Amino acid sequence: MRGILLIFIAALLSTTCHSSGAAPPQPREGDIIFQTSRSSQSQAIQLATKSKYSHVGILFAQNGKWYVHEAARRVQVTPLQEWIERGEAGHYVIKRLKNADAALTAETLARMKRESGRFAGKAYDLAFEWSDEKLYCSELVWKIYQRGAGIEVGKLQKLGTFDLSHAAVKAKLRERYGQHIPMNETVISPAAIFASEKLETVE
Repeated sequence: MRGILLIFIAALLSTTCHSSGAAPPQPREGDIIFQTSRSSQSQAIQLATKSKYSHVGILFAQNGKWYVHEAARRVQVTPLQEWIERGEAGHYVIKRLKNADAALTAETLARMKRESGRFAGKAYDLAFEWSDEKLYCSELVWKIYQRGAGIEVGKLQKLGTFDLSHAAVKAKLRERYGQHIPMNETVISPAAIFASEKLETVE
């Protein structure tokens, strides 16, 4: 009898502990997702920006499935799980606008999706130029938010304000620009978006 009672108590405790644990937060449209890319430039970006995160995109749903709008080889839409598996060790962080309930209305999200669609298929910008002809990942995210929602997620910087002293960073700069590095080029990094006070971590 005592053994049966102990089994019953153990089962009850197990059920209680499981049910009291918070479920992982679910993505919401407009969430911003970060990862450490495995691309050839990832190390240089991490060193220059002093952040482990070197790639970023925006989450939107379509037909009940989640996709990441991103600039990779080109501006494209990638299934969420495929995007996660492409990153280092499958690790990712999702951030959300703190006032998302008020700011990201259905109309605003529709505008953001239209902005993303305007860039669809454009090539990845290896030179990190501030134009709409080609785009890099954090530039795409910043412009979708700024133009679609009127919100600037992250502070713009000049290329010369990053830490360009590491050998890996110098090598990548020489590869991209030769001897003419555009130090005054306006840029937005994944790290700057990650650090934005307008965002909060949800997963």
